[in-house]
Amino acid sequence: MEHEARSARQLWVEDEKGRRRMPDPVRTAAVRAVMITSLTLIQGMVAFFAAITDSWLAFPMLLSSVGSTVVATWSVLDVWVTRQVWRQRNGVVSEPSSTARPSRRERRRAQKAAARVAEGEPGHEAGEQRAGHEAGEQEAGHEAAAIRRTEAPALSEAA
Repeated sequence: MEHEARSARQLWVEDEKGRRRMPDPVRTAAVRAVMITSLTLIQGMVAFFAAITDSWLAFPMLLSSVGSTVVATWSVLDVWVTRQVWRQRNGVVSEPSSTARPSRRERRRAQKAAARVAEGEPGHEAGEQRAGHEAGEQEAGHEAAAIRRTEAPALSEAA
């Protein structure tokens, strides 16, 4: 009976992983970094063993392994930079980790609401919420424009 239960199961079951596959440029940089780092470790071992055996190859291998260490460090940093650039170019949204940011947004919304009340726009009261939900980019653009409008008179009065 146990044998029948085993044969009924699939041979290959795909597990859902929490992490997605790395983007191609990032994966390419990571493979390059691993290969360079492994070659650097091999050079370091050869330099060590050549030094133990008093070989003439010890000093050239030491110099090349020092240079390879610099290159390996650069390649690991290249993986990090490539990852960050890919995230910025392909629209990965990052949430602000600071607790100061939400309160700043709330202050901007309050200033915007106060400006509407001061201008006397019909249908906008101080405590009224916005009826429609705007996209993030439009909202940020409108907030920036509202800030510029509210700051411009203050700057001209100060001068």
